[in-house]
Amino acid sequence: MAVFVCAGCGVVLTAPVAQVALPVHARQRYGHALLPALMEPGTYAIDPEPSGPPWRPWSEIGADEAAARGVFAPVHSLSFGAPGAIVVAPGDIRGTVLIPERCDGYCMGLDGRDGPNLACAQCGRAVATRIDDCTYWQAVWLDPDAVRRVPADDPARRTVDWEALAGERQGTPPVEASGVWSPRWEAAVGAALAHLLAASAGMPVAVPDGLVADTFARALEALLPPGPPAKTVALAGPGLSAPDPAASIALVPRHPQTGKAWRPSGTVDSVPLAADVWLHLAFHQDQLTVPVTGGMPDGVLRDDPLPLRPRELFRPDSRVFLDTLARLPAVDQPWLRRIYEHVKDAPYARPF
Repeated sequence: MAVFVCAGCGVVLTAPVAQVALPVHARQRYGHALLPALMEPGTYAIDPEPSGPPWRPWSEIGADEAAARGVFAPVHSLSFGAPGAIVVAPGDIRGTVLIPERCDGYCMGLDGRDGPNLACAQCGRAVATRIDDCTYWQAVWLDPDAVRRVPADDPARRTVDWEALAGERQGTPPVEASGVWSPRWEAAVGAALAHLLAASAGMPVAVPDGLVADTFARALEALLPPGPPAKTVALAGPGLSAPDPAASIALVPRHPQTGKAWRPSGTVDSVPLAADVWLHLAFHQDQLTVPVTGGMPDGVLRDDPLPLRPRELFRPDSRVFLDTLARLPAVDQPWLRRIYEHVKDAPYARPF
């Protein structure tokens, strides 16, 4: 556990927090409603990439300099700010005050467009940026040059092993109460889709029936050439039996604390997927109402309450997809670069 303190005067700026992996939806923008907090209470994550101004357009950067930064396809611009921004839940911030002249936003709150908008209440140093406008996950991003990490007195949190994670069998439901697909699912599938396309080598891919097909198959059919499947995807990970030996691609969980993907045995290609989404795909079963006597007939769904069903077909998040794909070296391959450019030019066309 740790706390972050002001680099200027040393006052404590956060509650005790434990490090976890940066959520895949950290940079997602979704709809025009208020989203919940990005981070769970008592946690923090570090963005390894630069963030904030100054920004430089692609025309000034060039392919070689961008590749050295880990970006292999053209993007609108890249940040040349400091790397290592620290994100925490707004409720874990302490000892700060708003900077009034930097409190602009688009619609319902603050979007950070004017730079750090939180100052240390003791010395006045700008230390963080509060984000709570519509379309953004609510968060506070600590400026890595304005804060220091120091150990906290609280005991360190144990890293959950894979077996314990699978034993919980909890995940994020794919559909929200309003009938819309979860934005977390749209972001997680968008990121995994980029890795899955790279693993496909440009050949048709078959995925398991059910929710995996509901969330991946339409995109794969739209982006890959038609024809008999040349590769097969299977779920693989802790708590599951060994996947079909004929499967050539494994959809595996990404650990929520370490960010490392589960490693399957053998030489099969693995595609990481956010653990909360993977757990639901791997272990979720519709709970059926059991009559007082007898059993529920096959194919009959419970009716109290009805299972949540989406109002429309699933659409992966195109921004997360493009951001992930631009950072895969495989995007240099002509067939995958064509997909990247096509989605970039029409980010809301089928299947997005």
